Order: sequence, then C-alpha cells, then structure tokens
Amino acid sequence: MSDNSPDRSPLRLGIAGLGTVGIGVVKIIRRQAQLLEDRAGRPVVITAVSARSKDKDRGVDLSDYAWEDDAVDLAKRDDVDVFVELMGGHEGTAKASVEAAIAAGKDVVTANKALLAHYGQDLALAAEGNNVSLRYEAAVAGGIPVIKALSEGLAGNEITRVIGVMNGTCNYILTQMQATGRGYNALFDECAELGYLEADPNLDVGGIDAGHKLSILSSIAFGTQVNFSAVELEGIQRIELKDIEHAAEMGYRIKLLGVAQMTGRGLEQRMSPCLVPDTSPLGQLEGGTNMIVIEGDAVEQIILRGPGAGEGPTASAVLGDVMDIARGFTLPTFGQAATTLRPVTGVKATKPAPFYLRMELFDKPGALAKVAAVLGNAGVSIDRMRQISHAKTSAPVLIVTHKCTRDGLDTALAGLAETGVVDGPPVAIRIEEL
Repeated sequence: MSDNSPDRSPLRLGIAGLGTVGIGVVKIIRRQAQLLEDRAGRPVVITAVSARSKDKDRGVDLSDYAWEDDAVDLAKRDDVDVFVELMGGHEGTAKASVEAAIAAGKDVVTANKALLAHYGQDLALAAEGNNVSLRYEAAVAGGIPVIKALSEGLAGNEITRVIGVMNGTCNYILTQMQATGRGYNALFDECAELGYLEADPNLDVGGIDAGHKLSILSSIAFGTQVNFSAVELEGIQRIELKDIEHAAEMGYRIKLLGVAQMTGRGLEQRMSPCLVPDTSPLGQLEGGTNMIVIEGDAVEQIILRGPGAGEGPTASAVLGDVMDIARGFTLPTFGQAATTLRPVTGVKATKPAPFYLRMELFDKPGALAKVAAVLGNAGVSIDRMRQISHAKTSAPVLIVTHKCTRDGLDTALAGLAETGVVDGPPVAIRIEEL
C-alpha cells in the first residue's frame, strides 16, 4: 500500500537576485516563518543565495545562507528544492539558470516576464516534461493574483477579453500630468530619480514591459502559445499635457491600455495609449496601481486592482507560488498542458472605434478643408472638431472621429502627411469602449 502522507520536510529555496524583490522575499520568510509553516504544513527555508555582489549591504543579514557567485551553480545545488529567479532579463544568466534548474528537476518560481514572453513555450515544455513546476505570479501585475485568477478561479470560463493597465510607471506619469500640470519630460526625470524606471527606460514608457505581461495573460486566457512578437506596441512618449487636458474636457482619461481578445482571424493583442471614460474603474485608477479586467462567458466581468510593483507586493506574489509548491499543488505552466497550447496568428484590431486626433495645421487658407477631404476619402468621418487659439504660424486642431477602423485611420494619416498643411505627424489615440 502506497504512503500518501504529506511531505513534512523543509522546502529549501535558492534565491538568485537580491534586489528589491529578492530581499523582500527574504524578509517575509524571516518574519513569517511560523505562519508559512502552519499554512504549508512544512517549514519554508532559504538554504543558498546568489547575486552580483556578495559584499553589498542589503540591510538584511544573509550570513545564514550559502553563497554562490554563479546563479547556474545555485540552480544545481543538491540542497535547493525550488529555484527562485529574481534577476530579470530574458537572456544570459537568467535564462541559463532557469533552464539548469528545470534540467536538474527543481521547481522554479520567477518574476521574469521578459523571459516568459520570449521563451515561455520552450520553458513550459521543459518543465512539464521534467515533471516540475514553473510558477510566475510575480511576473504580471505585482501583488495582484491575476495568474491564479485566470488559470484557477476562472478555469470554467471561455475568456472573451482581457484588458487593463499593467505598468505602474506609465500610469504614474499620466495621472501626475493631470494632477500637477507638469509635462511628460519632467515626470520622466522624476521617475528616474525615484527608481521607478527599468534600467532601459523604454521597457516602461515604450510599452514593452506591459506588452510582455499582456502576452503572458493572453496565453492563459486563450490557450495559445506565448506570442509577444505579435503584440502591437505604442508607448506614451508622444502624449503631451495638452492631450491630457483635452481628454479631461471631453470626460476621458488617457491610460496605457493592454487589450487581448480572440477573433475569427486570430489573436488581437495591443498595448497603446487609449482614452477611457473618467467615470470608469480604469479611468479612476491613480498612481502606480495596476488594474486587470477579465471578461468571461460565465462570470461576465471581474476587476482586479492592486499594487503593480514594489518590494512587499511582488515578494508577496513570489511567496504565493512558493506556498503552492510547498503544499504539493501542481498546475501546467499556462493553465493547460504546453503540448496543447495552439500556435496563433497575431492580427491587428479591426473593430471600429472612435479616435482622438491632435495635429498642428499651418496657417494657410483651405487647410481645414484639405484635412476633412483626406479623412473623408479614407472613410473617416468627423464627429467634432475644434481649432484652438494660437499665436504661432501653426494652429492646434482637435478632431474626434466617428467609429472607424485603424487601417482606415492609418490611410488617412498617411494622406495628411502629403497635404503640405500638417506640421509634423498627428497624435492619434483610440477611444476604448469599456
């Protein structure tokens, strides 16, 4: 007769990366050791760690743990059951160490959205082939348990759409522009000083970080292989204070919004600035907070809101995955066996929507007529238009279109560039229906 009694031996962690999140995990395990043991039914302990510098003062005593200079060596240690990867980056040591851990039969917990966005399918196949877990709650939306919500709580739903704000830095910049009247450049510099930006700031403001997260959620929601290369990306760099103010006058807020939905043509994934109603939950989202809206055939709509980054929230998500492993709970990486995930064609959005346009027109007779003609020829009709008083050689003009396709709008934008009356490329922002 087999012994089905639960494993009471300590679950031994090796943590690679001792930055904000890694130290946050250490702090929780030291502070809540008894609570974790009571909830897991076994002790959760750290046996070894790794980081770039052993001598750096991190404000926590690490002398109880073995040190490895190389994270790959940490991943292979016999006294490590779970390899916790908190280094970041989708190449180099992060990728090599996760692969080494899986090959050595270790469970893996990571906060690395870039790694999963680029190599999620290969890593899922490897993990499931070696009968180990690859968990990553902390990779998407910080402390919000959206991975568990999609893969577990909503497993009985056919998901129809995932939409949300997934980068706290961008939301902080956009909301502070409106709250303080400061411009994008000043707030970008402030975020750099506060440490809110990635080492490569374009990962944040260019929408890449949020696009990584969207591609991961899409895989779970729609049963597809992760396809980050198919995410349409547009950052917030061209948003000016005047756009924030004009949107507010019309009852909207500007958000960097991720949208994923399956269509008859393929999977639509886009991460771009959008106007949303200021009375909507997304419109009221302030500061660095994240929000994910999930729509399913049975549940209809649920909204998850919480801190999208930071030591405590992200470390909390890491520990959630660790506790599942400690309890013996296993789940396929993306909610279903990796061998059943479908390759999918990425497609651009074709559902018509209204758009906000801002452009500078040279002060020439007939300029507005030329603009209207180009829009009309592309099948884009004007709902409202406003010319703002000016004291320059060019005049700001705001246009809100009736619903049109993005292809039609792109045709119109290309035509406007050839009229000779538009000073620079127009700003075009989709008005999203929620």
